[in-house]
Amino acid sequence: MDSTLSWGLRDRRPEDIQVAAAGLDRVTPQWAWGGSTGAGARVCVVDSGVQPDHPMVAPLAASHAVVRGPDGPRVEPIEGADLFGHGTACAGIIREVAPDCELHSVRVLGDGASGTADFLLTGLEWAVEQGFDVINMSLSTTKAQCAQRLHELADEAYFRRTAIVASAHNSPVVSFPWRFSSVVSVGSHQEDDPDLHLYNPRPPVEFFAKGQDVRVAWRDHSVTRTTGNSFATPRIAGLCALILAKHPRLTVFELKTVLYLTAANVRSGE
Repeated sequence: MDSTLSWGLRDRRPEDIQVAAAGLDRVTPQWAWGGSTGAGARVCVVDSGVQPDHPMVAPLAASHAVVRGPDGPRVEPIEGADLFGHGTACAGIIREVAPDCELHSVRVLGDGASGTADFLLTGLEWAVEQGFDVINMSLSTTKAQCAQRLHELADEAYFRRTAIVASAHNSPVVSFPWRFSSVVSVGSHQEDDPDLHLYNPRPPVEFFAKGQDVRVAWRDHSVTRTTGNSFATPRIAGLCALILAKHPRLTVFELKTVLYLTAANVRSGE
């Protein structure tokens, strides 16, 4: 067997894989994102599209959509548009949290936020290939037949240092990709503080952010109030953008650890 195929340490020594790390007591909100505006972080919203000139969103760096081609679905650049409003809402929240991040959109949902598994997979695969720092997925699917491919894409993103931030389903059903450990899974809390994020010690949801009675951007330059895990997710995605803009070499594993250590309900042990 070719030794280069082994996943083990083989003949390397511990000194060959030394890793510099800040002391856990130093991982505070100030250390993690203090002074960061998200500048330099690239974030992609996989959703119903994004209205690029909405005042709560602009500017949008690029807009793409999954379309049906002769050989199956493919991704094409488009003039920015949102067929429903959901993607614009998520983009506006990300912009609020990380005002200087670079926002992109890939539309995988159609009118009424309807969608198909092949469009979702095609859009996510494209987003992973682009090497974004953060991918916001305020959506999920209950279709078990696409779970394996979704899992593969989530793992590929994880190893590429792309954080997929995915919303838990609003109903107690099994859906994907939020249940995969390689993504950052998000549910909502109802506290007033929009900057408050909490760690959940009872998986599979990992983190909670404000997602109830949220003022959001909507299509046609409008504004509305709405509730759901979908709108907690971009708060965590925006926070990830702040952290990665300040600490661009963090892995997704390290990013999750920073989110955990800076959660308002996590205290250092005695």
